[in-house]
Amino acid sequence: MLYLWMKAFHVFFVVSWFAGLFYLPRIFVNLAQIRPDTDEYRRLLGMAQRLKRFMLILMLGTLIFGSAIMLSNGMEGFYLWLAQKWLWAKTALVLVLFGYDGYCSVLLREFVGGRNRRQHVWYRWFNEVPTFILLAVCILAIVKPF
Repeated sequence: MLYLWMKAFHVFFVVSWFAGLFYLPRIFVNLAQIRPDTDEYRRLLGMAQRLKRFMLILMLGTLIFGSAIMLSNGMEGFYLWLAQKWLWAKTALVLVLFGYDGYCSVLLREFVGGRNRRQHVWYRWFNEVPTFILLAVCILAIVKPF
């Protein structure tokens, strides 16, 4: 029963974190389209900063409950998890997402410092990265193709 609770919380944190991963770059698209000396820019920048802080909690929840699921059957269960190749691929993609999230922090600092040099079109493409990773992770976790 505890395993199912951990799974439920893991899914909750994953879905919530992805909402942030989808929305923060959309804010970047808007920030890249307006001048930094406007009230709208400052409002969007504040939204992005608050969202990024909240995303940290969601990312940590994802990590904590995902790890708890893997460790829930003790070390014997952990070794069984490690033998599954799909899990290695999923873990690699999750690490890419951690990097993506970290890069979002770098981009946000550039906006805060007035150092953004990218156009809104670049952010539109950047915004699509977590979509493809989510699709791959879902396929790996549900279909377990290898």
